[in-house]
Amino acid sequence: MRKTFTLTHEKIAPARRVEAIKHEVKKYIKRERNKALPKGADFWDFDCRFGSDQESSVVIHVAEIDQHINQAETDNLQSFYLEILAKPGVRVTRPQEDKPEPEAEFE
Repeated sequence: MRKTFTLTHEKIAPARRVEAIKHEVKKYIKRERNKALPKGADFWDFDCRFGSDQESSVVIHVAEIDQHINQAETDNLQSFYLEILAKPGVRVTRPQEDKPEPEAEFE
C-alpha cells in the first residue's frame, strides 16, 4: 500500500477521518497477514514509511503507525504519505549466552 491520505474533508470531521484511516490501515495489514506464506517463511513482516510526502518519508516500525497518524493530526497536516509493503520474514533465534548455572546450596 502506497497512499497519500488527506486529513481534511469538507463534510467529515478530522477526528472521524483519522479513525477511518486507521481502520483502513488495520484492515490492509490483516488482509496481508492472512495470505499464504511462501516456503521457508515464518510470518509476514512489513516495511513501513511515513512522511508529509513521499520524498520526505522516513522508515518506521509497523507498531508506530498509529502514533505517527495521531502526530499528523495534532500537527494539523493537510495530508500525509504512508507506505506499507509486506515481505516474508524468518524467525531468528537469539544465541544463548554462556551463563554459569546457579549452584544449589545444601546444608
